[in-house]
Amino acid sequence: MKVARQIKIIEIIENSIIETQEDLAQALKDNGFTVTQATISRDIKELKLIKIISNDGVQHYAPLKDISAIYNERVTAVFRESVLTVDFVENSIVLRTLPAMAQAAALAIDGLEWNEVVGTIAGDDTIFVLIRNRDLVPEIVGKFKKLMK
Repeated sequence: MKVARQIKIIEIIENSIIETQEDLAQALKDNGFTVTQATISRDIKELKLIKIISNDGVQHYAPLKDISAIYNERVTAVFRESVLTVDFVENSIVLRTLPAMAQAAALAIDGLEWNEVVGTIAGDDTIFVLIRNRDLVPEIVGKFKKLMK
């Protein structure tokens, strides 16, 4: 019963805007599941559901996997606000940032988990990005420039 209910919860929140636990309980009831608030609360925790804000400003439940969209928005914001220039040599890309912003931008790069990026080293206002293959450097430079726009 629990597994079926949790599968139904995921289905409901992927197909409907569910703002509250009460909304979720009602949607489950409409689908033949009778649950208590405590059960809903446990299911939300076990399923690692989060609340996100939709484009129209409504907070609603979403699976944790949707956090990648939020994360990518924040990564883009870090780049727009902090990265000033992009240059490269061989298989290394050098990003110049505003003072004290390199570590935040490098963390953002690492969070993107691009397979082409081996790793980053950040100082105060400079980031070195090691690229797996130098033939991929122009493509990655383009991606960085796109993030900056």
